[in-house]
Amino acid sequence: QVHLMEYGGGSVQTGGSLTLSCTASGYTTSNFCMGWFRRAPGKEREAVASSYSRSGVTYYTDSVKDRFVILRSDHDLSTLRLRIDNLRVEDTGIYYCASAPAGPCRDSEQSYTYWGQGTRVTVSS
Repeated sequence: QVHLMEYGGGSVQTGGSLTLSCTASGYTTSNFCMGWFRRAPGKEREAVASSYSRSGVTYYTDSVKDRFVILRSDHDLSTLRLRIDNLRVEDTGIYYCASAPAGPCRDSEQSYTYWGQGTRVTVSS
């Protein structure tokens, strides 16, 4: 069984930065996809970014690609970080880490098997 743990959320002011982390445990393979989704208040959960463990190929949804950066290390494939720069009020929400035991990484929730509990990000002006 794979477990995902997110951390790094918090309350910040607009223009600030945050780095969210997700650690996966339980994988017996080094080939898997990890991604970040978020649910803003009153909205549906949406894909934000994802990365395939082996290749490091990343995907960003268009609305965030200039401010969100996936951080990963070839020495620690089970941890995926998401740095968010120039935070906006509309970035407020719960950020979920998700993982799938195979690639390619996709932006649909149905593609992911494992989910974390989420970490809350609150951005205020």
